[in-house]
This record gives sequence, C-alpha cells and structure tokens, in this order.
Amino acid sequence: MSDCISYDAPEPVFLQPWHAQAFALTVHLNEQGRFSWAQWVERFSATLKHHGLDRDLDGGDDYFTAWLATLEAILSEAGSANPQEVELVRRDWEEAYLSTPHGEPVHLAGTRAADTTC
Repeated sequence: MSDCISYDAPEPVFLQPWHAQAFALTVHLNEQGRFSWAQWVERFSATLKHHGLDRDLDGGDDYFTAWLATLEAILSEAGSANPQEVELVRRDWEEAYLSTPHGEPVHLAGTRAADTTC
C-alpha cells in the first residue's frame, strides 16, 4: 500500500479546443461591453430553439455550432463581422486544415478576407 494520495485528473470541460476558444471569445466580448450577458442568453436560447436543440445537450459540436452561429449573428448585426468575410475566412481555414498533415499545426498561408488576424 502506498502513502501517496491518488489524484485523478478532471475530465476536460470542453470536448474540442475550438469550443473553449468560442466560449472564451464570447466571454471576452461580453466583458468588453459588446453585448450584455442577458442579451447573449436571449439570443443563444433562440438559436438553440431554431436549431431544434431543446433536448439535453452534452456540450458537443451541435451545441457549439449553435454558439458560434449566435456569436456571428450578434457581431454581424453590430457591423463587426461581415458575413461574406466570415465565410471567406471559414473557407480559408477549411482549406488549410484539409491540406495540413495529421498532427501538424494548421497555418493560414494567406487569406482572401482583408485584414484578417488569426
């Protein structure tokens, strides 16, 4: 028998890194005053209902796809994220990750959207 205390690492809170990034970005924009948390909750709830996601969610891709759609809509309405530029950047990322060897970091070689910071 060992005198060492057993420690099991907690399960990750987010299933994918992009889930954590989308969450952190949303919290940051809220803290910067871009929208109130009450506004966020109202909009996100409407998006979930629209997507038919009224069942219990596990925080997976369906949940965070709805999360991202809500954030994009709020930023678009505020004039901060042009939907056409968002789509161009999304395509650039898709092209980059599809052409990146497994296990390697994904880099954008260049973007079609003007002045994009990644």
